[in-house]
Amino acid sequence: MPKKPTTNHKPPATPWYADGLRFKCSGCGDCCTGAPGYVWVTQKEIDTLAGHLEMTPKAFEKRFVRNIGVRRSLKELPQSYDCVFFDAKTRKCEVYEARPRQCKTWPFWKSNVRSEETWQETCEACPGSGKGKLYQLEQIDEQVAIVSV
Repeated sequence: MPKKPTTNHKPPATPWYADGLRFKCSGCGDCCTGAPGYVWVTQKEIDTLAGHLEMTPKAFEKRFVRNIGVRRSLKELPQSYDCVFFDAKTRKCEVYEARPRQCKTWPFWKSNVRSEETWQETCEACPGSGKGKLYQLEQIDEQVAIVSV
């Protein structure tokens, strides 16, 4: 009788953050400012943002979007690298209700929760990370899966 093939299915490792992570947005605006970077946007997000600003998607793209290879990102202000929708006076997002998924899922990005060390770096950079509401593993993993940053 032929032997059954053995399979090496290892159960998925429990993430280091299995007990959850805390986050409460402090409203500081630091995630919208600083070093150069990208806020990746999809066509659906462009359409939503354009509608929010009562513009056509084409006009919105021309004014607020830059092409990076085959991807698209919101523009940054040339001197400060702040997001084009960050109001420096109020330190608020001008399109918060329609903000892209990358902004909605902060700080639960794969790059931030990769290890305890990367989470600690996130907590040092973001005053709301590590504080406030406790997010459960399932909630974190759901956010991480939305966009890969």
